[in-house]
Amino acid sequence: MSLRTKRTFFVEDIEKVKNHLLAWGQQYETIVHLDSNEYEQTYSSFDCVLAVEEFTSIKTDSFNAFESLKEYQSYTKDYLFGYLSYDLKNDTEHLKSQNFDGLLFPEMYFFQPQKIIFIKDNEVQFLYLRVVDDEIEDDFEDIINFNLNTIRVAKSATVRIKLRTHKDEYHRKVTQVINHIHRGDIYEANFCQEFYAENAEINPYATYTHLNKISKPPFATFFKNDDLYLLSASPERYIRKEGTKIISQPIKGTAKRYVDKVEDDKTAYDLARDEKERSENIMIVDLVRNDLSRTAKKGTVRVEELCKVYPFEQVHQLISTVVSEIKEDIHPVDVIRDTFPMGSMTGAPKISAMKIIENLENTKRGLYSGAVGYFTPDGDFDFNVVIRSILYNQTQKYISYSVGGAITAKSIPEKEYEECLLKAKAMKYVLTNT
Repeated sequence: MSLRTKRTFFVEDIEKVKNHLLAWGQQYETIVHLDSNEYEQTYSSFDCVLAVEEFTSIKTDSFNAFESLKEYQSYTKDYLFGYLSYDLKNDTEHLKSQNFDGLLFPEMYFFQPQKIIFIKDNEVQFLYLRVVDDEIEDDFEDIINFNLNTIRVAKSATVRIKLRTHKDEYHRKVTQVINHIHRGDIYEANFCQEFYAENAEINPYATYTHLNKISKPPFATFFKNDDLYLLSASPERYIRKEGTKIISQPIKGTAKRYVDKVEDDKTAYDLARDEKERSENIMIVDLVRNDLSRTAKKGTVRVEELCKVYPFEQVHQLISTVVSEIKEDIHPVDVIRDTFPMGSMTGAPKISAMKIIENLENTKRGLYSGAVGYFTPDGDFDFNVVIRSILYNQTQKYISYSVGGAITAKSIPEKEYEECLLKAKAMKYVLTNT
């Protein structure tokens, strides 16, 4: 007997329902909202989904985290939504995270939602646990008729953004990374820096909707668990499982967007042929191929797409798609454990790069450069990369967003710094203009 009751409604004005869905969901203490923003993706299961209200959950630090998740997923055999923080690296390797942490998020969190609502094309599908399935009709009516004015709030107070790593220090540290590369310690490292605000308050819903509106990314996320929030405009998929097929889509390579179409097209054309940007991407593709090979059938790891330029609202990005077929009897969590953290946020070789960036960065990454996503009852999954994101601890009144870039032998510190500011632009804008 199925754990869940399924009901599907067909709606003409689906945009109205999408706009109402997250606003209606704000009444719950635990929320995951994932939105593809109708971005043209090769792999996608829905246009958006809202999962709310814990039935069961798991919350832990990095010690034995993947084994705990494996047991939880095997036991529930249901939809699970949640996140993996970057610092689960300490569970997969002999590593430590000892930098400053102003956010205080648990290192892993997943929950079994009582209520899940999927939107695909003009269908609204409710998947409710049987203990609450008598609420489907009323909830559908409430969503359709939701008054957005009831959730609008006064403009947030001015948020004063501070730099954890100042420009001169950033230049010195990038130079240190380049020195490691010249010594042969690594080929590439993703070096990140934090921007933050203390004693600051925002309205998470208003901030997220503003960020999503100006970014329109394919992996947008609104996450809430009690007083902890993730407001993400991520353009990047970390890893997806469809049956026996695994898909990873690392992003490396960035160029600014321009209003003038001729100039914008030229920038995209140049990015596709930029030797330094392509080398960033190709080194991570090789790392991803190696990671996927651990759980893949022999000869099935292949690159479907290499260094293709994809346009987003603020930037052009180079994206590659690497796929594999997993061996029989591989647990879905093992696929994640063997590829985590994603190579696009570490560097290559992965372990050496993680040690170096831990020593050079000033902040514990936490959920930034981790992943948010879901498991299905069949063991399929889909996770994004937590970048272009605002993290907020409401109780601590601490706001944070981090940005980084791939440092290679050809990196110029000044240009890397400019790229960081470009990536940070949308988050800074919504925090200071919401």
